[in-house]
Amino acid sequence: MVEIGYALSSEEHPALGLVRNARLAEEAGFPFALISDHFHPWIDAQGQSPFVWSVIGGISQATQSLRIGTGVTCPIMRVHPAIIAQAAATSASMMPGRFFLGVGTGENLNEHILGEKWPVHDVRSEMLAEAIDVIRLLWQGGTQSHRGRYFVVENAQIYSLPDPLPPIMVAASGPSAAEIAGRIGDGLISTAPKKEIVEAFRRSGGQGKPLYGQATVCWAPTEQQAIETAVKYWPTAAVTGELSQELRTPAHFEQTTKMVKPDDVAKVVVCGPDPKRHLEEIQSYVDAGFDHVYVHQIGPEQKGFIDFYRAQVLPHFGVEARRAA
Repeated sequence: MVEIGYALSSEEHPALGLVRNARLAEEAGFPFALISDHFHPWIDAQGQSPFVWSVIGGISQATQSLRIGTGVTCPIMRVHPAIIAQAAATSASMMPGRFFLGVGTGENLNEHILGEKWPVHDVRSEMLAEAIDVIRLLWQGGTQSHRGRYFVVENAQIYSLPDPLPPIMVAASGPSAAEIAGRIGDGLISTAPKKEIVEAFRRSGGQGKPLYGQATVCWAPTEQQAIETAVKYWPTAAVTGELSQELRTPAHFEQTTKMVKPDDVAKVVVCGPDPKRHLEEIQSYVDAGFDHVYVHQIGPEQKGFIDFYRAQVLPHFGVEARRAA
């Protein structure tokens, strides 16, 4: 049985807006949500980038049952994994059993800001594996030290540990990264309904672990309105390949997306109010093997999207709306 979740886009909404959207999503019947962790938005039109750990604290107090994961945090450059270990432990303590840590190798857009050289992908993968080792070491409790290839921790102890500890989900965009995720992660996060990613994850140790897929859509009263909104706020959906990991600033993404046409975005983003198309997009992830699909609604109109899913999409998956407290 697939679960349908909600994407909290930190690039598009201020902190209090994200807290409000999380509460609305819970009331509509979404059982879980993932929240992005960015220092910069992709383009200036998106306009936001609040500190994710503060927002998670707010969500923990504004919701009662919604499960929250980072989608995803990069614990290799901008923030040391020891600090991520403490932040995630605190978040999980504030919402027992409702938090999981999603991690990935990140993007140059967010991670270059302290002036460090952006590593090649193979090195980032090695760094991520070591970062997860550091996080799990510190979650054992007691005073811990680590002297590895990329990270050093000296005499560190996290005193505020949650029970239970949160699972660590690992992001992957291709089969090779999915194999790593299967070895070191408690679950997989991906943004494409590709069966080969799921198979690689399961083959390398991911059998029986949860699989989260992000579907990006744009609901609006008309298809044309939706396309216009998607082009304005998320033209990067049509940027393929490794550019999204390599470009350094929102200005670089602005330059790249000048080549994007509305038809390019409409081909990769489900746009408009037809529930059948939204259901088909979700089904493509289910067919690929994902058992959790979380939906990213592009643009400022989140309440309309949530109401639309409450009435016309979630009931297909046996979801009933919850009453607000």
